[in-house]
Amino acid sequence: MKKPIKPEEKLDIEDLVQGLENYHPPRKGWTWRIKPADGVEMGPFHFKDMSTPLKKSIGLPASKYFDFIDPQPSCVVTTEIASGRFEDDIRRMRMAAWHGADHLMVIRTTGQSHIDGLLEGTPEGIGGVPITRKQIRASRKACDLIEEEVGRPINFHSYVSGVAGPEVAVLFAEEGINGAHQDPQYNVLYRNVNMYRSFVDAAEAKHVMAGARIFQIDGAHNANATAKAGWLVMPELMVQHGINCAFSVAAGMDKQLIGLSTVPPNSPPAPKLWYDLPYAVALRDFFSEYKMRAQQNTRYIEADIEEAIRTHTVDTLISMLTRADVQSTITPDEGRNVPWHYNNIRGVQTVKQTWAALDGINELLTLRYDGPLGEMARDIKERAVGFLEEIIEVGGYFAAVERGFFVDSAKYPDRNGDGIARDGAGGVGADTLVPRDPDYMAPVCDHFGNNALPDGLNKPCDLIGGCTLCDPSKIVFIDELDPDDNCHKRLETTRPYRTGGKIKPEVEWAGDGIVLVQLFVPENEDIAPVYAVEMAKKMGLGDPEVINIQVMHPSEGCFVEVKGRVDFEIDRSSLKIPEKEVMLPEDELRRVVKEVGLKVVAGTVGEDEHSVGLREILDIKHGGIEKYGVKYNYLGTSVPVDKLVDAAIETGAHAILISTIISHNDVHRAQMRKLAELCIEKGIRDKVILIAGGTQVNREMAKETGLDATFGRGTKGLHVVNAMVKALRSMR
Repeated sequence: MKKPIKPEEKLDIEDLVQGLENYHPPRKGWTWRIKPADGVEMGPFHFKDMSTPLKKSIGLPASKYFDFIDPQPSCVVTTEIASGRFEDDIRRMRMAAWHGADHLMVIRTTGQSHIDGLLEGTPEGIGGVPITRKQIRASRKACDLIEEEVGRPINFHSYVSGVAGPEVAVLFAEEGINGAHQDPQYNVLYRNVNMYRSFVDAAEAKHVMAGARIFQIDGAHNANATAKAGWLVMPELMVQHGINCAFSVAAGMDKQLIGLSTVPPNSPPAPKLWYDLPYAVALRDFFSEYKMRAQQNTRYIEADIEEAIRTHTVDTLISMLTRADVQSTITPDEGRNVPWHYNNIRGVQTVKQTWAALDGINELLTLRYDGPLGEMARDIKERAVGFLEEIIEVGGYFAAVERGFFVDSAKYPDRNGDGIARDGAGGVGADTLVPRDPDYMAPVCDHFGNNALPDGLNKPCDLIGGCTLCDPSKIVFIDELDPDDNCHKRLETTRPYRTGGKIKPEVEWAGDGIVLVQLFVPENEDIAPVYAVEMAKKMGLGDPEVINIQVMHPSEGCFVEVKGRVDFEIDRSSLKIPEKEVMLPEDELRRVVKEVGLKVVAGTVGEDEHSVGLREILDIKHGGIEKYGVKYNYLGTSVPVDKLVDAAIETGAHAILISTIISHNDVHRAQMRKLAELCIEKGIRDKVILIAGGTQVNREMAKETGLDATFGRGTKGLHVVNAMVKALRSMR
């Protein structure tokens, strides 16, 4: 019986990897989100295109203004995780699931996504790479715990690639993998796997995947990531999708388990919508029987994360307009480093925010097929049909590949002659196909091709008392073989950071110490990055590296981001954690304010001209104290402290609120102390509540300066009213 994980506790990875030899997944196969036919009621809103909410989740930052609702899109939401250490991948998976991802794509589950050969001595049918089984099993076991925590099934995903494809497919079927990339064309074009070997392996792998109900995603989108002009290869992409779909069906896959990996081929500053929307429409027209996995564009991501997020928002809009079944959230930092923890979340947030904002868009807007959109979609489809006809004319797919038909950067029927050409007799795994004898027999389930089994069997593996797909007890579990590089050694090293003893910042792995520094350098593009690195060194950061630079003006300066590493840690026990403020119910606050007739005087003190923050605390427009019935007298900026005290006496105010931003020479502290001293001097300290706030102020300053409450960044009117009501009760 697995022990549920508590939200307030970290995943115990060391406990999780215990007993893996006896773990088997409780369920297999892909799952879709549940979308209520009559929509979803959440807080004050009715959503039209959302799925059943999560049991536990973390909403968008602005959800605090909307009763903390967390609407979940109707489509499956993907996040791609690629730390390279499965013990850290598992932690990322939990974070992503809490934010709404239910398709966790772990890129390096198999050690490499493209295995060129099997390890020496690996027995046929056992599963390919021995270390892989542990990684997958630990991840799937973690998914069981996570899905119980959030209340939704999690689809765990990896890659069936290279010449070990059939073995990896068997492994995935045994271990409960729910989705996988499988595309023989990808192997041929981008990994130079022998084309005959690739398609033979794919037939076996797809058959196995079909038996385990593993959702398949193809890799056709790589053409627009590889060609010089990705927006010109759209007809070819259609053909690649068509070949893979037809081949998958022929291999025994259910059409509902086949997903097209569709990627919008363009990006701003190009007129993106005029290319991407017709392409999406054409795909839906041609492939209406299949599922659409909409991936966001990565081709044109430079180094700026915000740039990627903006583009991905438009990608999601197109997905909504064309009803994507799966929305992949490419991490916005993919182009600059191994994706970091929090950027996985930012990718998911982009989809959640866009989907919630545009909920029901297809009821409000209709795509116009009788104009340019319909004409452009038809043009793409006609060119795709012409492309396929030419492939048939030259002798089929293999012949077309040998002639360099694919990933040519011209718009079909034109050709630039820069396509990828492969030798049909060459490539990885050439000359490794062995024809089966007529009496070939394999007593295993989900086997593709001729299999001379005796008559009268319920299933082939009855001959051996069950295969590993039917009897998991027959699976041979092989632990990690490297005595030095294994998860137990790594967990031993990172234990202080995972168990709460020591704290270090991290972005990739536990305790990696990596931080990001953002700065504006008032110098040109040549000087700014050099200065930024030197500044990082003086800050004590190790291995500083500029990962993003943007020119704000050729001579006025640049925005620069530098990553580096800290070599120190902080003992958790040494931290002084402030007590959480206990918030009274809002109805109770309003009742007390009304009973007392609560009045305050307020102003920015000293030589400080800042007023925005204080006005947000006061005004009803910003949810300030006025919203709760508090009457206030605002005296403005640069107000002498004694003037505020006199005003409180004259008006009979219950409280004085001061705001102070200026902090040089501890001016803010001096002003706060002066307020308390003046009130004592004038004999009203026990009759008036004193509160201060500002960006340099924290809660601990109240005690040291003699005030009743002090507030820093993020303070709302509600917090101030809560403090005043509590102080009133104490005074009484």
